[in-house]
Amino acid sequence: MTEAPIKVLIADDQPLVRRGLSLILSPDPSFEVVGEAENGAQAVDLARRLRPDVVVMDIRMPVLDGVAATGELAAAVPTCRVLALSTFDMDEYVVGALRAGAYGFLPKDSSPEDLSAAIRTVHAGEAAVAPRLLTRLISTYVTAPRDTRPAPAGLGELTPREVEVWRLMATGLDNTEIARALELSLSTVKNYITSIFDKLAVRDRAQAVIAAYESGLVTARAAAGEQPK
Repeated sequence: MTEAPIKVLIADDQPLVRRGLSLILSPDPSFEVVGEAENGAQAVDLARRLRPDVVVMDIRMPVLDGVAATGELAAAVPTCRVLALSTFDMDEYVVGALRAGAYGFLPKDSSPEDLSAAIRTVHAGEAAVAPRLLTRLISTYVTAPRDTRPAPAGLGELTPREVEVWRLMATGLDNTEIARALELSLSTVKNYITSIFDKLAVRDRAQAVIAAYESGLVTARAAAGEQPK
């Protein structure tokens, strides 16, 4: 049997961008563009009615921005996965969207092939952000809070080995590199990461990395490979 196409909703305040994204995806039978929204509020409303699999969401939009819209969608339509779009690689709004529940992030100057691949990745429930770009992005905008924000749930339940895997994940290593650094099999690393997600009550790699910086487990200096003075 042929798999059903991935239903995609496009949300961007620029008509030319919406039309361009639609023209990229529509010829591919594995995608079905079910609607277009010009702001975050409209995106949430359409997603409630159309039940897309993936929303390609511009981060900076009027009425309701992409960060707030992502948070509403995560609560109202949890089966719908958000792929955040930004004009810039380094955009603090992207971190907000990842924290709010976006499954991935893509710069707007990405190729059509990258767009298609990212949509397929988030549809599969995986984080569509290159590990090192994710770390660079989060280390720029997320630091351990100076206020009394509580530590991530389940932090004390992590084993020393899980903490080390989490630390390496947060410094930008992918699963294969973590396995090599700790002399573990790839399947063992994946099992550790699944356990880390469960104990921290985070959904994916992006949220785990954010939690690592917020908890103070790693810092931008450590991620860059610098030794504390």
